[in-house]
Amino acid sequence: MGECWVNQANAIELKNLSKRFGKVVANDKINLTVRYGEILAILGENGSGKTTLMNMISGIYYPDEGQIFVGGEEVEIRSPRDAFPLGIGMIHQHFKLVDVLTAAENIVLGLGGPTKMDIRQVATKINKLTDQYGFELDPFKKIYEMSVSEKQTVEIVKMLYRGANILILDEPTAVLTPQETAKLFKVLRNMKAAGKAIVIITHKLNEVLEISDRVSVLRKGQYIGTVDTKDASVLSLTEMMVGKKVELNIERDEPVNPVRRLEVKDVTCVNHEGVITLNHASVEVFGGEILGIAGVAGSGQRDLLEAIAGLVHCESGEIDYYPPEGKKTEISGMSAVDISRLGIKLSFVPEDRLGMGLVGPMDMVDNMMIRSYRKGGFFWADRRSPRTLAEHIIKELEVVTPGVSTPVGKLSGGNVQKVLVGREIASNPIVLMVAYPVRGLDINSSYVIYNLLNEQKRRGVAVMCVGEDLDVLLALCDRIMVLCDGRVQGVVDARTATKEQIGLMMTSSDKGGHD
Repeated sequence: MGECWVNQANAIELKNLSKRFGKVVANDKINLTVRYGEILAILGENGSGKTTLMNMISGIYYPDEGQIFVGGEEVEIRSPRDAFPLGIGMIHQHFKLVDVLTAAENIVLGLGGPTKMDIRQVATKINKLTDQYGFELDPFKKIYEMSVSEKQTVEIVKMLYRGANILILDEPTAVLTPQETAKLFKVLRNMKAAGKAIVIITHKLNEVLEISDRVSVLRKGQYIGTVDTKDASVLSLTEMMVGKKVELNIERDEPVNPVRRLEVKDVTCVNHEGVITLNHASVEVFGGEILGIAGVAGSGQRDLLEAIAGLVHCESGEIDYYPPEGKKTEISGMSAVDISRLGIKLSFVPEDRLGMGLVGPMDMVDNMMIRSYRKGGFFWADRRSPRTLAEHIIKELEVVTPGVSTPVGKLSGGNVQKVLVGREIASNPIVLMVAYPVRGLDINSSYVIYNLLNEQKRRGVAVMCVGEDLDVLLALCDRIMVLCDGRVQGVVDARTATKEQIGLMMTSSDKGGHD
């Protein structure tokens, strides 16, 4: 079946496709082809227009100009309802599933046809699809009982059930372990062999080289070019993405005289729904090192940092802080304000940038002042006014903004992240906690952040870094603590550990801990 597809016309051809949002040109005259029987990776820095482009193909946005051809014929795609009959299905980063329904019920939800559907017939059809492509899926399992990987499988099978021959996946591996990623790639190869056209939007260069046949690169809304993956390398793709050579080595010094700064002892946290989010967690954190924290989404990473920062209550256990001078202080049970009054420097870059970290309607100068504009040196040499600090962060981290007076909420996510990380580091911390510090940042900005974290480590700061990219954690950190279902699975040496070892720890919730 696969062979007859491969020799047909291009699955998709875009000619001079453009999309503007006000004065911002998201896509500027893009020309691009996707073939049946291939996996095409779409690469580009944050804000390069990748998702906007795919949203036009899948009917979420309508182009301002240009043409879309499917199977050699020009088409108009004004909504996702127009995309389905053309065989186009997009799997978004944030799944659109109803938690209380089963996989099968979600897959047929919204489909026309008989009002009373035989769910067993639906399940039989689903099982045929999963067998054909190598998925693992129980049609009768409820969504709320599923892992992230299973939910993603439901979304993909939903598209196949509806007859999709062209599948677009937006950052499909962002929330998967290495083992789950390997399974997904096996399925994608089976789909390619069956003649499907597959497009993957991603920023993980190693995965691009492993899974794709061709790579198309966008930069600042413009189409840069397409290369055969076999002729590409991490460096060549990076250069296409950013327009210049980039050094891709994260420097990692050996820790010098690490000193204990925090001790988390047998800490348990429970959320407002009564669910245990942190389960008898223990770890020591040292000044002069970077401790990575790994785990699939929602494994307790955020709860651990928030417990240390005094933002969530500990049901049991103890958190002790060891200042550079003076004696140990127990900080569990204190509020964030109490911790701050003690002069304990816990700098926290939260996951939810605008929800917790910054005030959207306020400009950069005011956002600088929220964070301890007090006596004492900032990270960048002398004491400076918040305005000077804001200007310095704009320059150092290449924040794209009309100026320091622009409301932070009007900046793109990546630029908001730079403001937040810059501000936290400027507060001269003793302990610096960062959650997903480079999420949404391009390669250049990411390396600026890595260098800033390393600079803090050299100054003797205890750095805790929650990350989702295991390659980065292994290259940046000294030790990596792995969480699964709120339990600490272990702490490994980042210089000798492997991705596979950490991936297994991330999913084996039966190891260690207490009931």
